Amino acid sequence: MIRRFATVALAAVMVACGPQASAQQPVQLTVYAAASLRSPLEALAAAHGDVAPGITMTVSAGASSALRAQIEQGAPADVFLSADTTNPAALAEAGLAAGEATVIAGNRLAIIVPIGNRAAIATPAYLGRAGVKIIAAGDAVPITRYATELVAKLAALEGTSTGFTEAYAANIVSREDDVKAVVAKIELGEGDAAIVYRTDALASDAVSTIDIPPEADVTAAYAGVVVGSSAHQDEARAFLDWLDAPAAQAILASFGFAPPP
Repeated sequence: MIRRFATVALAAVMVACGPQASAQQPVQLTVYAAASLRSPLEALAAAHGDVAPGITMTVSAGASSALRAQIEQGAPADVFLSADTTNPAALAEAGLAAGEATVIAGNRLAIIVPIGNRAAIATPAYLGRAGVKIIAAGDAVPITRYATELVAKLAALEGTSTGFTEAYAANIVSREDDVKAVVAKIELGEGDAAIVYRTDALASDAVSTIDIPPEADVTAAYAGVVVGSSAHQDEARAFLDWLDAPAAQAILASFGFAPPP
């Protein structure tokens, strides 16, 4: 009887331990993220690994709109982090996300020029001057929508010349795939100015910034979702929720991001 009881008890322990052993298996999350989040995610992934051992991440960074399109076409992502709320919300509305979009951070805009400022741009109003070469992103990229909002606010300021919005648009000489590519063109001196995220301006030693009047300031909201087709939804949700934790927010702040607006 004692021997039989011990055998049954051992079997029960093995059954109980089975799911735990499975839960401890390494999990690799694939994170699709806005280009402006590439550097912060390296630090975030390392810090998350400290609180969730066994969870590693592969990051694919690019234009939020392009990443969303890839997910819509079946790309195997677990988490999508966008430089806006529109793209994640669209996935949720299409039934391609597990849950609603979660705002994870804020950002501001910056007007950058190459070091040396060869075009002698002194104020945002100079973006409408003839001959100024402006680098921008594609129409579907979130930074373009934010830039359009900023230009509209600048146009409404007292002292801004009539036709500023149209003059700014006429000065765009190149449209790039994402904001990192925009910054790279300015760093190389292939353009005179660009509107980018403040975090990208802070990360570059090859550009300087032109002050934006407070009344024209624009705040960008970054949001994320768990991709509906993810095979690791619990781990993906835990990571997305963790991004609101003080440790994660401190890392984002160190790169120039603001708390969720």
